[in-house]
Amino acid sequence: MKFLLPRYIMLMIGDFIISIVSAYAGIYLRFYFSYKYELEDMYLYYPFLPKVIAFAFFIVLICFFVELYSGNKKVSRKEILSKIVLSRFITAIALAAFYYFVQSLFLGRGVLLYAMCISILFQAIWHIGYDFFQELPVGSRNVLILGTGPVAMIMGKIIDGNNNGFALSGYIKCMSEPVNVPEHNVIGSEERLCAVALKKKVQKIIVSLTERRGNLPVREILNCKLKGIDIVDGPSFYEQMTGKLLVENMNPSHLIFSDGFRITIMRSFIKRICDVLFAAFGIAITVPFIFFIPVLIKLDSKGPVLFKQKRIGEGEKIFTVYKFRTMIDCAEKDTGPVWSQAGDCRITRLGNFLRKTRLDEIPQLFNVIRGDMSFIGPRPERPFFVETLKKQIPYYSERHCIKPGVTGWAQVRHEYGDSVKDAVEKLKYDLYYMKYQSVFLDFLIMMDTMKVILFGRGGR
Repeated sequence: MKFLLPRYIMLMIGDFIISIVSAYAGIYLRFYFSYKYELEDMYLYYPFLPKVIAFAFFIVLICFFVELYSGNKKVSRKEILSKIVLSRFITAIALAAFYYFVQSLFLGRGVLLYAMCISILFQAIWHIGYDFFQELPVGSRNVLILGTGPVAMIMGKIIDGNNNGFALSGYIKCMSEPVNVPEHNVIGSEERLCAVALKKKVQKIIVSLTERRGNLPVREILNCKLKGIDIVDGPSFYEQMTGKLLVENMNPSHLIFSDGFRITIMRSFIKRICDVLFAAFGIAITVPFIFFIPVLIKLDSKGPVLFKQKRIGEGEKIFTVYKFRTMIDCAEKDTGPVWSQAGDCRITRLGNFLRKTRLDEIPQLFNVIRGDMSFIGPRPERPFFVETLKKQIPYYSERHCIKPGVTGWAQVRHEYGDSVKDAVEKLKYDLYYMKYQSVFLDFLIMMDTMKVILFGRGGR
């Protein structure tokens, strides 16, 4: 479960429990303060559990969509409260539609009013209290970073810049490492690692050496381990906190000996079955768009309805991807292959809307049916860019070990890329997905994709 951040998990579980308690409290208070009913009439709502669970499910689902669970990023209390209140308005609308079709799970207007108010109060206390507790010395775990080079600097920024329950005690200097971190935070040398860790009451040591060979203070690290201090590898800590791999400090052994990156025949078979089912379902529910969008494209600009382009797929095989055209006809006639930029004048008025809502990618569902693509995977890139990026970015070819996807971990976690730097960031997410791919991670990506579509983020 490394792909779920600790704060993410805790807040969702807490909200689900709070919602259940609020629903039960709403049922009780509705009858306790009513002159028309006796407390015994509460049993008219029996069975309680299915109704309560449905209520709690919608609360957590809507909170997810309004981004109340924002990873480990620090957010203000005002923002937390505003998102909780907003989620209740949306939840009320969603539940009204749900109860229209599933009347057997209806809680009642009075009960819902009490439950909503109670849940807002306790959820606000829970979220603000959780963040406040993590900021306290008793609520945070003291962390010591072994190293002072570029990798150690990255680890320090992760701890300082996020609300993750860790407090940075300082850095330990190694002889071979440059000092890229604030010097006043360097609190000891490798020879005194264990002594410093015990003095600072450290619970975790992050090994973040740029070059370990011949530089790792094995005896001191072992002593810390035997004292009950958790020893964690820097790249592993980075993965857990960010949801991506630290490509800059990765070597081939990380890929070879890692527990992840397992692509079994059974998993490939199950994934293929799911791809066909999801793609068929997607085509079925988008049939009106498939017939309506081409008409709008023809009215908006000259040129073909469909846009065909060569992309690199699994095993670096070239295939043709299909999309609804969003640019003017012959957009690259004078420039050749180039990334789309913000405010690109080649994008049509309708094309801008199609890109923001991802409706231009509906024809890719047919690529999934054909087997060229998967529903979830790395974004398929053009041959020209692939050849360029392979020369500049280590391990870029590894992303082609699985089928490219209509959506993916990189697409929902990072905005549209138009540079080599963006390509590196997306590769970090792609390799992370390849390492930890699972049914649950696929489900999380699907939920995030729905959020991206609803808010029209990232498209360009």
